[in-house]
Amino acid sequence: MKYADHLWIMENAHKEALLAFNEGEVPVGAIVTDSLGKEIARARNTKEKNLDASAHAEILALKLAAQKLGNWRLNDHHLYVTLEPCPMCLSAISQFRISKVFFSAYDSKGGALSLGYNIHKDLRLNHRFNVIGGLDQYKNSNLLSDFFKLRRGN
Repeated sequence: MKYADHLWIMENAHKEALLAFNEGEVPVGAIVTDSLGKEIARARNTKEKNLDASAHAEILALKLAAQKLGNWRLNDHHLYVTLEPCPMCLSAISQFRISKVFFSAYDSKGGALSLGYNIHKDLRLNHRFNVIGGLDQYKNSNLLSDFFKLRRGN
């Protein structure tokens, strides 16, 4: 796939994040595709709506993709997410056997990679995958900043 294809998919994840923003959720969107970029599933954060701390966009998109495909093993599938996955999500990504993760905004306070949790390349685990960060970073970083400024009343 070309770089422009990855940006287009991330733009669609951004649209999910905007929906989350408008619903009062932390604006994170995620999309699962096959290795050629065909969308399988998309989701956004619904923690507040569902009173579920595990209702992160990544986990919801992975579960939906597994249901649609009839298999929890998402080998040769990619995950696009507007925010760096947290440790819980990076572990779930590993369990679902995703082959590549593309994320947009870095998260120095909660992102697994920023915090040093390199689950994706831990040789002690039975699944490893590639992670590429910073894809269309500023658009999604700004959306998150705007959300938290509004929440704090700034």
